Amino acid sequence: VQLQASGGGLVQAGGSLRLSCAASGRTLRSYAMGWFRQAPGKERAFVAAIRMSSSTNYTSYADSVKGRFTISRDNAKNTVYLQMNTLKPDDTAVYYCAAAPTLTTMTSRQRAIDYWGQGTKVTVSS
Repeated sequence: VQLQASGGGLVQAGGSLRLSCAASGRTLRSYAMGWFRQAPGKERAFVAAIRMSSSTNYTSYADSVKGRFTISRDNAKNTVYLQMNTLKPDDTAVYYCAAAPTLTTMTSRQRAIDYWGQGTKVTVSS
């Protein structure tokens, strides 16, 4: 499985960006997919994740992005998105997409995550 992330860039504080992560190699319909970020000098941290079960999408967000970021997925395209609004300089980081069997793995067991994409850099200027 390969995860290809895109959509990063430079944006002013208060602006918006939309990240995409396309999976190839196999369908990840039953997997949780999501995003992590790593700011300079800091550890990689969970941002958001989504998993579909019985036609219902379940989501989880880090407290720091709740109300500003929205995660969604298009299973037909094997793609997950992260809509980032009201961006702050503290959101500056390299953003990584990931896939794992469960939401719990995404939120609490980073070392057990099966698949990682390459990072896409987001820079928010003040």
